[in-house]
Amino acid sequence: MSRFPRLALLAAPGEPARDAEKLLRERHEFVGLDDADAVIALGGDGFLLQLLHRLLEDRRTLPAYGMNLGTIGFLMNNWQPDGLIDRLERAKSFSVTPLAATIETTSGQKFTLPAINEVSLLRETRQAAKIEIWVNGRVVMDELICDGVLVATPAGSTAYNLSANGPILPLDSALLALTPISPFRPRRWKGAILPDRYQVKLNILESAKRPVSAVADQREIRDISSVEVSLDRNRALTLLFDPEHALDDRIAMEQFVT
Repeated sequence: MSRFPRLALLAAPGEPARDAEKLLRERHEFVGLDDADAVIALGGDGFLLQLLHRLLEDRRTLPAYGMNLGTIGFLMNNWQPDGLIDRLERAKSFSVTPLAATIETTSGQKFTLPAINEVSLLRETRQAAKIEIWVNGRVVMDELICDGVLVATPAGSTAYNLSANGPILPLDSALLALTPISPFRPRRWKGAILPDRYQVKLNILESAKRPVSAVADQREIRDISSVEVSLDRNRALTLLFDPEHALDDRIAMEQFVT
């Protein structure tokens, strides 16, 4: 019996992904997302993240197998129309646990958003942000003056976190990266690596004068006063990768890219 007898197929709106979708539909039978055992995603990393957020919202645990028809495709497998069923049978499964960001705005509104890659805080104006950092209920930094700060998962550690000179975290490391974005004071602070059981709280100082937004992957909340970030262990996602293109090995090898 097939590992995933019923497959759904979703494609990004771009022409390459739509052409690939047409080709696969000519070769295979697909079902709707609600009836599927796994989903094939055609596009780039951004499209896959959108799909994963949709699964989170629907509280689905459907495994996702992405094929790259975008720009970078770090979270995707290589596009190849042949041998799809055999590839799925051999695919390695990786569990990805998202962050939960509890965000409060200066007007008192509250939001709870998931983030698969990172939760980032960014200054909204030319004024540098001033941020107080708490870890597990205690102040660890009274004032970080910066363009922003982010909390990244291992899966997201090679994305914005790496661009901000944060550490690459092995996929099975059970760690989070707390990384400043263009820090001014303290100038030499490069961030921290924390066990993923820790909770991080970020309070915005002088929020009226120095407004800050919070971004959970692709969703932004502006004019915030605080953000609490922790791992949401009740909402794990499953990604599927070809054995020779596995995510854990690719993340580890990113440490040697020059």
